[in-house]
Amino acid sequence: MKEKDIRLTSTEMGALWATYVNDTMARCVLSYFHHIVEDSEITSVVKYALDLSDKQIQELTKIFNAEDFPIPKGFSDEDVNVNVKRLFSDSFFLYYIKNMAKVGLVTYSMTYTMASRSDIRSFFHDTLLKTVKLDQKVTEVLQSKGLYIRPPYMPIPDGIDFVENKNFLSGGFFGFLDKRPLISIEIAHLFANAQTNGLGKTMLMGFNQVARSQEIRKYFSRGVDISTKHVKIFADILKDDELPVPMTWDSDVMDSTEAPFSDKLMLYHVSLLIAAGTGNYGIATAASPRRDVAANYIRLAAEIASYAEDGAKMLIEHGWLEEPPQAPDRKELMKT
Repeated sequence: MKEKDIRLTSTEMGALWATYVNDTMARCVLSYFHHIVEDSEITSVVKYALDLSDKQIQELTKIFNAEDFPIPKGFSDEDVNVNVKRLFSDSFFLYYIKNMAKVGLVTYSMTYTMASRSDIRSFFHDTLLKTVKLDQKVTEVLQSKGLYIRPPYMPIPDGIDFVENKNFLSGGFFGFLDKRPLISIEIAHLFANAQTNGLGKTMLMGFNQVARSQEIRKYFSRGVDISTKHVKIFADILKDDELPVPMTWDSDVMDSTEAPFSDKLMLYHVSLLIAAGTGNYGIATAASPRRDVAANYIRLAAEIASYAEDGAKMLIEHGWLEEPPQAPDRKELMKT
């Protein structure tokens, strides 16, 4: 069969639709960054990320048109105002792009393996490679400026050991069991999740300053409190083993109260970050044998799930939540 004769699968539809919406959002955010960035090295990274979003939107539009697939509304120039005061520092742009590249790498790699049609696989393969290049560029600039934050170091093991005691799984729940030291993969996830929550807190602080709706500002303020709490929990676990914790970016929020983005875009962006955070917690739970560490992830994931649900309700109430492709309601069709 020719490629054009093979229908898109539900997986491909969903991935293409979500990528288009997310790229239109990214284009708005990055166009604002590009308009106000001052550092020449950071400008080159922002420009590369912006061009990547533009090219992907063009390629996705071609795919949709070829399939007679309704092009999502997504976000447009109506959702961004580049002619306002600076809300975040130049260095924050690097951390933001680094984090979003990480989210993209996880998403695109999974989508690539789940896609069936060769042209769709090719699209996500190319997108994955370009995102790898973006991550490399932003990492190099962070390192050259002394802004790159490395996870904690630890000694190289003297040899190979095997677990001899079931206390390896214990988190000291009952007081009489000592907590074993954190293993390397637990440290990695604790550090990374403290870092991403710190970035999320900074973004929520900025959004809280400029949101037009009082209701949405309260929602962002609640998100700041949740992020602060999660950072503290992860940091305290690291500190218990005398390990360093990531820095915060609170000082990278300027004093502007002029909104560069629409309330719709900011609320959607927060929901996207929550979805990525939920995925991070799920992976970290599976990778953490120590029960207390895993239990924290499960408990905190439930908290952000509740927060995400409230955000989704607000998007629906304002008529901002665009409906993804969904299966036909067979029961309703049979009735009619």
